[in-house]
Amino acid sequence: MSDERKYVEELSDVEDDFDRWYVEVVRRAELADESPVRGTRVVRPYGFALWENMQAELDRRIKETGVQNAYFPLFIPQSMLAREAEHVEGFAPEVAWVTRGGNKELEEPWAVRPTSEAIICPMYARWVQSYRDLPILINQWNSVVRWEERPRAFLRSLEFLWQEGHTAHATLEEAEERTRLMLEVYRDFVETELAVPVIPGRKTESEKFAGALRTYTIEAMMGGKKWALQSGTSHNLGDHFGRVFGIEFLDRNGERRYAFNTSWGLSFRMVGAVIMVHGDDRGLKLPPRVAPIQVVIVPIWRKESEREAVEAAVDRVRDALLPVARVFVDRRDDKTPGWKFNEWELKGVPVRLEIGPRDVANDQVTLVRRDTHEKQAISITDLAGRITEILDDIQANLFAAASRMLAENTVEIDSYDVLKERVAANAGFSRAYWCGSEECEDRVKAETKATIRCIPFDQPEAPGRCLVCGEAAQQQVIWARAY
Repeated sequence: MSDERKYVEELSDVEDDFDRWYVEVVRRAELADESPVRGTRVVRPYGFALWENMQAELDRRIKETGVQNAYFPLFIPQSMLAREAEHVEGFAPEVAWVTRGGNKELEEPWAVRPTSEAIICPMYARWVQSYRDLPILINQWNSVVRWEERPRAFLRSLEFLWQEGHTAHATLEEAEERTRLMLEVYRDFVETELAVPVIPGRKTESEKFAGALRTYTIEAMMGGKKWALQSGTSHNLGDHFGRVFGIEFLDRNGERRYAFNTSWGLSFRMVGAVIMVHGDDRGLKLPPRVAPIQVVIVPIWRKESEREAVEAAVDRVRDALLPVARVFVDRRDDKTPGWKFNEWELKGVPVRLEIGPRDVANDQVTLVRRDTHEKQAISITDLAGRITEILDDIQANLFAAASRMLAENTVEIDSYDVLKERVAANAGFSRAYWCGSEECEDRVKAETKATIRCIPFDQPEAPGRCLVCGEAAQQQVIWARAY
């Protein structure tokens, strides 16, 4: 095997061993690496740059809805977490505890935040006195810790990066409006920036966030095994947390009320989604909107006498593109052009520009698209004007391909036996009527490991029969296995 091909040819086949392929791509593309700390990963600069681009686009959208960023403590006293019984029960298996500080045992253990409702709500109780103090609209970018038994880079690690928004409102209607608004922010972000199509809907009672009145979600289909990935959730907490933590206020009529809360979050598991939805046998395919490098330029020459002219053309192209794209010039002289081509394909850079003596002579570049592998010669004079159009086309092409995958692997069914066959074959999403009983939901989970990913917002007008028990059913749900 030549050195130039080993980057790609040593990757596991994406169809034959998707899990292994994912692990290898994360490592070889230098997104993340193993950490000495059990269950955690080191996010390398290339992976972190991808997350930073995602963060910037999502942060902009969140702020456009009137939300401000703040920061709350990492540690939550045990007594504070325990004030909400359902909440703490829901997170109990995942909570990490600090019991010692320096050389002394703590009088009270501190939880390392698995989520921040229990530390934020007491602060809201301090800040809210009147309806004039509402709404409170706060988001924070941070890390949380959940004691995962089967960690996987980006998807399920012991410590992970995310944003968590927390709001307080005077009425249930305002809280519901905010909850649905933030879900739409997530949908737009994931589909527009990450080119990942999603199904928005509501979680069942058994799948909703601990302590919530209602949980909404966007669910995406991953490549390979066609499993689901919960890609963002938004929770209407009702006035439950307001009552538990004493967030009280005087309304316009001078009556004392409890505030209504929401919380919503999206994590860097979406880096994993980008890998799994768009990747192929050559590695990553990154959506241009969030790619750390949108255009990589590879100089090519064989004779030292050719170098000066090629380098001059490279500098000219780089300078022309810098105002419109994120550009990197690969000037390494210890790697062949073929090596570089394969490495940048592995890293998913949307556009590669090759500039050699023949290109210089013709005042052009050779442009190669990562999504289609199409090659074309483009005049250097025209390049800056064309590159934005090409990047937009790649973005649209990735979304179209992912949308086809979702559509082709989502099937409406009316037989439990068919559901079991589809789950066993990793055939994708199964849409079917469900009567609403937890017994039927639990049976499917126990017998197939599939769960109800969501109750989609778009529902048929006519009722049907439950896939499991055959009883009358008013709604359809999405069944699938999930990461």
